[in-house]
Amino acid sequence: MRVDLFDFALPQELIALRPAVPRDSAKLLKVDGNRISDHIVSKLPQLLGPKDILVFNDTKVIPAQLSGSRGDARIGATLHKRLDLRRWQAFVRNAKRLRVGEIVDFGMDVSAEAEAKLDDGSFILRFLGEEPVELLLDRAGTMPLPPYIASKRAIDERDADDYQTMFAREKGAVAAPTAALHFTDGLLAALVEAEVGNETLTLHVGAGTFLPVKVDETDDHRMHSEWGRIDAETADRLNAARKAGGRVIAVGTTSLRLLESATGEDGIIRPFEGDTDIFITPGYKFRAIDGLMTNFHLPKSTLFMLVSALMGMETMQAVYAHAISEDYRFYSYGDSSLLLPER
Repeated sequence: MRVDLFDFALPQELIALRPAVPRDSAKLLKVDGNRISDHIVSKLPQLLGPKDILVFNDTKVIPAQLSGSRGDARIGATLHKRLDLRRWQAFVRNAKRLRVGEIVDFGMDVSAEAEAKLDDGSFILRFLGEEPVELLLDRAGTMPLPPYIASKRAIDERDADDYQTMFAREKGAVAAPTAALHFTDGLLAALVEAEVGNETLTLHVGAGTFLPVKVDETDDHRMHSEWGRIDAETADRLNAARKAGGRVIAVGTTSLRLLESATGEDGIIRPFEGDTDIFITPGYKFRAIDGLMTNFHLPKSTLFMLVSALMGMETMQAVYAHAISEDYRFYSYGDSSLLLPER
């Protein structure tokens, strides 16, 4: 499909630079089939049924943004995917000034060797020394805010909390599963009282989620892989919920992509551990999920393609037009949508 079919005009002032306070006061646009209604996130328990189950991503964002130098050249690195205890794949700024075998000094006694350059232009960085890489990043790294936020304001101490979900447990993501940023202890308690279930899985979101689609046809786009895990007990409970008539609703496209990767043609969710590079576009037949809670995405992005696959292209163009006309806030710190396709 042509990538430009997924384009739309977004006023820059609708890009959220800070999250709503409190988190569950953000707007929520419910799309039930092709019916649109406006709500706020705190009313989510009234919008779901007692057999429904929400699936959250418990990945935790690490300070994966690094700034350093190689000689007189400034080098920036955004870690993308962990390869082993000391090696990470990274997207590098000013990459033309960096060659394989050279050392980048990130300050605070943190340095890494450019061990290899990959076909997509990214590098494999091997961190030097004996300290665990997690400690090095805590010392020299900053939160990897999306470029559409970081280009408009400086990263500050608030982001260390704002850019983590309440479910964050497993360190390894370099981008937040932002749909879950809207949840609070109070909202989760209200959902439990309404008999809406919840489960967690882990998908370590990579920096590739921010990369623009640079091709003209979706078939030519290559997704970066990300590591994820669903344990057997979680898979069993999700399968039982669907069998009992409940809906499995992914909170975020990260949860959705891992669930779909773990599910066979028979619709059974199975344990999963490993990499996934699933790319969902219109025509895809969903197997694992019955709905999706997600923020509003970039024009021509793989995530807007995903929601168009779930709800239909015409429906999502209408949904986004409504969101823009009603001043919904877009992207990572923005408002939310609850997408429920016809069953």
